[in-house]
Amino acid sequence: MRGAELVPTVANRVANALLAAGCAAYATGADGARAWAAVGLGAGGVVLAVRGDRAGVRCEVERLVVRGFLRTRVVPRAAVTGVTGLPAVRWVSARGRSRWTPVTAFAVVSGETGAARARKRQNTTRLRRWAAGGRAG
Repeated sequence: MRGAELVPTVANRVANALLAAGCAAYATGADGARAWAAVGLGAGGVVLAVRGDRAGVRCEVERLVVRGFLRTRVVPRAAVTGVTGLPAVRWVSARGRSRWTPVTAFAVVSGETGAARARKRQNTTRLRRWAAGGRAG
């Protein structure tokens, strides 16, 4: 089963991708000593553009997949203990260590539209409900 996909609004996803693509575009105009730094900036911009578009959460029956700007974390549902206000997922590793994984795609930032903020809050609420349903006892 694929599970519920929780993602920011299309406008948010496009903005994430365009911001990072702007870094890549800037890099193409660099010359001389800045060229190597620009290559790194450009490559990073392309990676962030793709990751920014795909950022979000997939709530599956047995696991949670959190796709951020830099990495993807897979957490077993039984290990999830809650969701913070950041938001971040609190969970316990197989060795018993308390861990947390930020959900950067749902972080509320200043200057965003009301619709974008509402969607992020709605997704965080849905994530909390999913997490609460997975706990034993």
